[in-house]
Amino acid sequence: MRIRTLLATWIAWSAALSACSQKNIDSILPVRGFCINAPRPAGLDSFITFIDKELPSRKVNTLFLLIDYRYQFASHPELSDTDALSRADAKRIVQTCQRHKIRIIPQINLLGHQSWASTPNKLMKAYPQFDETPWVKFPEKYEWPNPDKLYCKSYCPLAPGLHDILFAVIDELCDAFETDAFHAGMDEVFYIGEDQCPRCGGRDKAELFAGEVRTLHDHLAQRGKELWIWGDRLLDGKTTGLGEWEASYNNTYRAIDMIPKDVVICDWHYERADQTAVLFAMKGFRVVTCPWRDAGIGVTQVKDMVHFRQVSTPEMKPRFLGIVETTWSPTDRFLRGYYSITRPAGRPTGTRMDPERTPWNCFRAVFEEMGRQAGN
Repeated sequence: MRIRTLLATWIAWSAALSACSQKNIDSILPVRGFCINAPRPAGLDSFITFIDKELPSRKVNTLFLLIDYRYQFASHPELSDTDALSRADAKRIVQTCQRHKIRIIPQINLLGHQSWASTPNKLMKAYPQFDETPWVKFPEKYEWPNPDKLYCKSYCPLAPGLHDILFAVIDELCDAFETDAFHAGMDEVFYIGEDQCPRCGGRDKAELFAGEVRTLHDHLAQRGKELWIWGDRLLDGKTTGLGEWEASYNNTYRAIDMIPKDVVICDWHYERADQTAVLFAMKGFRVVTCPWRDAGIGVTQVKDMVHFRQVSTPEMKPRFLGIVETTWSPTDRFLRGYYSITRPAGRPTGTRMDPERTPWNCFRAVFEEMGRQAGN
């Protein structure tokens, strides 16, 4: 079994290298990535226009689509949102990206982020038995902090039947988007190995986290695909001073030494240009740095990543892959901000955002800096 897994991993990595040779990859920053929510069907035309007009000129070669359950799953239709992309919609995105040699990596948030505020996600609604903390009830009005320390629900990684369902939707999504990689999220996991959980209570939280990474990794590797995850749970929030959001306070950070080295890490820091990409690379992982909404920090992170590649040993340099700009807003909101379109009258405004600290301004600044660094 071990030999088969290693062989499948080698095949996946060889396929990825071959695919990379066909994409807009340069020696300065091999990955020029953009991460955004998948559009709703009504916004698909605008999203495709944005890809056509804005991404090729910036030499974006990797598109991370945050899909979760905004897809019409045939394997598990009970998990599909009501306003979800069809397979035909996915093919339109695939064809557009193929024209521009852009690699698509879809994401479903796994382990953590199984709810938001007072609302469970589709997995938790359909399968409440997977809930790590069923005794934590959703409040009518959500506030943070709260006595239950409820940020987002997690599923229990040891729940019977869980992975049969997850593997089915992961495989379906990878097939629909014709991808050789999948992003499993796994950020901001606050509930894991809770004492009251009959399955994982009392177990080592780092081992539980690492076990879930390995389970997902091995399933994908057997199908010739890479696993990408956010890196915050692999950092020690107390020792580093990074805190419990951008790093771990519940000891999952020790999992950094327990997971396969071919997992690709998305290292995100939004308030400072913390250089933890070096830690991941020194541990043997390939890593990308992920800015968000602060253009100044984003530009610094681009310069840092270029510097890491310039001064590293031949062994370390290939592990510093590049930059992935994140957005963390609905697709239509990002496009309105990017094109300075006023929201229609009567539409809710959502979270108020500092006009000088926006993902669309950071997007422009980050890719302008990447162009300067690459001389294009």
